[in-house]
Amino acid sequence: MSESLPRIYPAESGLLGAELRQAPEDFQVTELLPFTASGVGAHHWLVVEKRGLNTQDVANRLARCAGVAVRDVGFAGLKDRHAVTRQSFTVPATPGPDPDWASLEDDSLHFQQISRHDRKLRRGVLRGNHFQLILRATTGEHSLWDTRLQGLAQSGFPNYFGAQRFGHRNLQEAARLLSGQPMRVDRHRRGLLWSAARSALFNLVLAERVRQANWTEILPGEVVQLAGSHSIFLAEDDDLADLQVRAADWDLHPTGPLPGRGGVAPTLVAAALEASALGAGPVIAGTTDDGLHWARRLAEQGLDAARRPLRARPENLSARWEDAQTLILSFFLPAGVFATSCVEGLLGREMAEAQSLDLCVD
Repeated sequence: MSESLPRIYPAESGLLGAELRQAPEDFQVTELLPFTASGVGAHHWLVVEKRGLNTQDVANRLARCAGVAVRDVGFAGLKDRHAVTRQSFTVPATPGPDPDWASLEDDSLHFQQISRHDRKLRRGVLRGNHFQLILRATTGEHSLWDTRLQGLAQSGFPNYFGAQRFGHRNLQEAARLLSGQPMRVDRHRRGLLWSAARSALFNLVLAERVRQANWTEILPGEVVQLAGSHSIFLAEDDDLADLQVRAADWDLHPTGPLPGRGGVAPTLVAAALEASALGAGPVIAGTTDDGLHWARRLAEQGLDAARRPLRARPENLSARWEDAQTLILSFFLPAGVFATSCVEGLLGREMAEAQSLDLCVD
C-alpha cells in the first residue's frame, strides 16, 4: 500500500535518496526488553544473534534441539531475516542434560547469552528496538540531510505500517476472507491477514491526516493516547488548548483506528474525518469493499478494537558520515514502529521495492 501514502515533505523541498540493502550488516537491530533473565527457573533464556533467519526459523531450531513443541518457545516480537538482529527466546527446560545449544551455532546463528528464567517470554512485552542503519550511495546536499535529521528528531514522522506488513498477497487474501469467500487458512495465518487488514485501514486514516496536515494535532473528539502507555481518552473541547500543548511536548498523541469491536471511538471532527477516509473507496484495487465495510467485518470476527499513535519519532538519534555518500544512523524506536517508515519520513519518499528491508519489528 505504501506507493500511494503521502509524505510530509513535498518534492519541491528537495529530494534525498539512499540505498538500503547492500549487506545484512547494514541493518542491525537489537531488541530491548523491560527486564532481564532472572538467572533461575524452569525455562532456558537464550539471547541470539541471527542473520538470514527470521524469528520463527530460530524458534523451530530451538524447539528441535530441546525436544519441545515449537509453540512452547517464547519470544517477545518478530525480527526480519534480512538483517543482523539480536533477540531473546525462552525454551522450557526438560529433565536430563541441558540441550546442546552449541550444536546450533553457525554463520547464521550465534548465542550471546545462555541463562535461566522463571517464565515463558510472551509476545508484546517488548519495550522497543535499537537500530543501526548504514545508508549507502546517498544523494542530496548534506545540509538538507542535516535539516531533515533535525526535523525527524524534533517532529517525528507519520507512523505508517510499512509495506512489508502486507506481504505480496496478504491484503488480497484478507479481502477474500472479509467477503466471506471460503478459504482454508490456519489460525496463525488468519491472524496475520486480520492484522494486515487493520493495518491497511489505519494507514488510510493516517494518509488523510497527512494530506490535511493535521496528523500531529489533537482534533475535537480525538482519541488521545498517553505517551509510553496504552491509556487512551477522548479529547473534550474545553481541554483542546491544554492537550495541544501536551502534544507539542510529546506527552500524548493523536491516534488512528485498528478496527474491531468495542473500544473508545472518536467523536465530532475526528470521527467524521475517520469515516470519510475509510469510506472514500476500495481498500485495494480490484475490490469494491471500502474501509467502513472492512471495519464492520473485522468487528464481526471478534477482534477487539485498538488505537495506534499517528506519529512516532526516533529516540537518541545520532548520525555520522562515514564518507561523502555513506551515512550511519543509530536510534531507538518503540515496539511496533517501522524503521522503514522512519527512513521514508527522513527521505520524504517511498523506498523502491528493491531497496526495502523488513525492519518492522515488534
